[in-house]
Amino acid sequence: FASFIPEPSHLAPERAFNLRRAFETCVKFAQEPEGWLLLTGTYGCGKTHLAAAIANARLALGFPVVFMIVPDLLDHLRAAFNPQSETTYDELFEQLRSAPMLVLDDLGAHSSTPWAQEKLFQLLNHRYNAQLHTVVTTNQRLDDLDPRLRSRLLDAGLVTHFSILAPDFRTGKNSGQSDL
Repeated sequence: FASFIPEPSHLAPERAFNLRRAFETCVKFAQEPEGWLLLTGTYGCGKTHLAAAIANARLALGFPVVFMIVPDLLDHLRAAFNPQSETTYDELFEQLRSAPMLVLDDLGAHSSTPWAQEKLFQLLNHRYNAQLHTVVTTNQRLDDLDPRLRSRLLDAGLVTHFSILAPDFRTGKNSGQSDL
């Protein structure tokens, strides 16, 4: 959290206010997690930074956290089927399903095969039913996600959804802004 700039001077006041609120929401979640936290927004707006800050803050407090980028998670699951794998698929999947806190970065950035959709549904459905602390980031429109995942991510009784309005910090532009 120390390296995150919650109110950059180049943002319009309403966007700076939104980013400050996102920062405060994440700090509070890191201190006392309740349910799930869903961070949405364009690429480069700070979602991953804030999600990693939550994970690091929880670790610093002595709590276990698993942080995975979704495409990497799926690669690890596929690799666990290899007979030479040090961890079996079942062991790895159970670690993810039952982690006290799981941070999934870039949901929707994966190849959307039926197998990937099934594994993500199984993972998130288990965590949803068990109400295990989960942080999810995505730059996808929620309407473009698997409807079963979208339904769980939009459950206002469990999930705090925060949409970050900041532009891409790397380029200083909105993702829809043309270079022309």
